[in-house]
Amino acid sequence: MDITHKRADLLDPAMLAALGRIELVARWVVDGFISGLHRSPRKGFSVEFAEHRPYQPGDDLRYVDWRIAARIDRWVVKQYEEETNLRATLVLDVSASMSWSGDSTRLTKLAYAERLAAAVALLLLRQRDSVGLVRFDDRVRTVIPPRMRSGQWRRLVAALDDPGAGKASYAAGALERAARVVPRRGMILLISDLLVERDEVVRAVRSLRGAGHHVTVLHVLDPAERELPFASDAIFVDPESGSEVTATVADVRTAYRATVLAAIAEWRAALSAVGASYEVVMTNEPFGIPLRRAFAIRQRLP
Repeated sequence: MDITHKRADLLDPAMLAALGRIELVARWVVDGFISGLHRSPRKGFSVEFAEHRPYQPGDDLRYVDWRIAARIDRWVVKQYEEETNLRATLVLDVSASMSWSGDSTRLTKLAYAERLAAAVALLLLRQRDSVGLVRFDDRVRTVIPPRMRSGQWRRLVAALDDPGAGKASYAAGALERAARVVPRRGMILLISDLLVERDEVVRAVRSLRGAGHHVTVLHVLDPAERELPFASDAIFVDPESGSEVTATVADVRTAYRATVLAAIAEWRAALSAVGASYEVVMTNEPFGIPLRRAFAIRQRLP
């Protein structure tokens, strides 16, 4: 499929993921997202990005990008380049429950989250922010401290390609580890299906907020988890504990949906109470939707 004339950040995520590896998908998504920002009628909305335009007589030579001039033999002028010095750490849940999808035509929660994390990381790196990564399941699997230097993007993508192994989710411990790799105030972005102990996560987030970090939680859900669209009888299996429950879906659907909505409301209230941002992310949403939310949060930070 040719996506050169389409904004990848607005395409179906499963279809887009089928076209290339994590690195390529993230680049396509971010390129499409940035092109959308540049067409935005809002003045100065894309000012954080390093942009270039052809050199014109009278331009200040201090703003000529000599590296590009040497490579392509054409002078271009840097615009809106700004060193932000934000340190951001992505905290990604790779536990067993994340490897689930309610429909074979959709990405699993983990596949979606990995590509979203890659796109967020690339977007921040292009803004001259430092980006790190913590991956966790029943223990912390990966720790990459925030860096902006050359090669960081390749390290992040390579880590995202590694599989998780544990069944449980140790989100609180991963957040605590993230705090240790960010020695000064920064941005912590937790991406998880939040099948974890809420009180433990809230305590960890409160500690991060007390240290001055901005915390955002992206709650990844498959549409089937929210709506329970299945028919007839079903066996519900907890992928992390292995416990099973048999139920007639029609009998439990209304109560189930109400329980899910209540859980979302409780997460939102608990995280808001400790000063964290909270967003629900559905795995059938184009990547540009949660990316736009993450970018808007980043724009509000000093």
